[in-house]
Amino acid sequence: MSDPALTPASDGPNPTRRIGTPLSGNATKVLLLGSGELGKELAISFHSLGLEVHAVDRYADAPAHQVTQFRYVADITDAEQVRSLIRRIRPHFVIPEIETVAWEVLEEIEAEESAVVVPNARACRLNGDREDMRTTARQLGLPTTAYAFATTLEEFRAAFDELGYPCVAKPAVSSSGRRHVIVESADDVEAAWSRVYLPRAGVDEAVAVERFVDFDFEVTILAVRSIDPETGELATWFSEPIGSRHSGGVLAESWQPSYLSEAASDNARSVAARISNALGGRGVYGVDLFVSGDEVYFSSVSPRPHGAGMVTLASQRFSQFDLHARAILGMPIDVTLTSPGAMATLTGDKESREVSFTGLAEALAVPETQVRLFGKPTTYPGRQMGVVLTTAETVDQARENAARAAGLMAVDAR
Repeated sequence: MSDPALTPASDGPNPTRRIGTPLSGNATKVLLLGSGELGKELAISFHSLGLEVHAVDRYADAPAHQVTQFRYVADITDAEQVRSLIRRIRPHFVIPEIETVAWEVLEEIEAEESAVVVPNARACRLNGDREDMRTTARQLGLPTTAYAFATTLEEFRAAFDELGYPCVAKPAVSSSGRRHVIVESADDVEAAWSRVYLPRAGVDEAVAVERFVDFDFEVTILAVRSIDPETGELATWFSEPIGSRHSGGVLAESWQPSYLSEAASDNARSVAARISNALGGRGVYGVDLFVSGDEVYFSSVSPRPHGAGMVTLASQRFSQFDLHARAILGMPIDVTLTSPGAMATLTGDKESREVSFTGLAEALAVPETQVRLFGKPTTYPGRQMGVVLTTAETVDQARENAARAAGLMAVDAR
């Protein structure tokens, strides 16, 4: 790498030592592959640290496009389009915001040491393949639910014959609980397949079938890997657990902290540490877990900020986006929880290419409330269009206020 200020490998123990000036010849450049709401908040965090942000998505005026200095429209699953962008931009950091990217290009970049892939190419590839991720978890000895994978309806039926009922069916690549279906009996199998299996052109998309665990609740642990300034070595910090609830396969609310027993908390951190350490790199890992008493089961991991982690915009001293930006640069980490907090999502209920919102003033009148509107140019049923964030003396009060504020708003699609 020609710039000595930057570490060529994201797992290295050296922080970025010099930040250039945006829009100048010495700018430190970040390329976001994906420009949704998570990318938007991450771009804002990078701007605060003086980096120049480039964002690409498949459609114009995506959320992150609205806050970055440079924006592009391209298919980030197409290897040649991604290569062309990287040659043109010459970024220092390449950061996937979603699961489905041309990961083979990321491996090329990493091999050439022409940019830092965040957290690294291997983690990005595994995140795009739930089957490979499950294999990795098994090799690490992580507690998981029984599972199978299917690419045809016949294989799908066979998975239930093997695992029994109930099971959860989900795409091998998915995020924020989208297209997750609980299958209670053989009568539900074909309908579940129709909902979950949505193949892309030329791609045999796999479907995961996981034995349903009679768990108490789900939590997300944010594992943050960066350089410890006291030792100069790579270290991992953990957020307070984040609870969440889905409705209709879509994230409906999240809150922090979600209270675990001391034993469950220790087990959760152990699982989060083992999977994030195995995948390597620097940045935030969102680790999803099922909790049953003192026991925890690994569900999935995202090597980037997490949908449920939006609550940290209100509940932590530094949000997951600030922490991701800091960790990528190898900077000091502070995961302090400053207040119990909650988030409620604002979703569309019909298709429209003309979107507006009502009730913002009323929602902001609820004590300790913030609103983030993503700025997506179109909506459809279940699409997340914004979030309400609240803090309070207790988690229960924060959740109640978030739900009340969200109920005062509406996505007006015409």
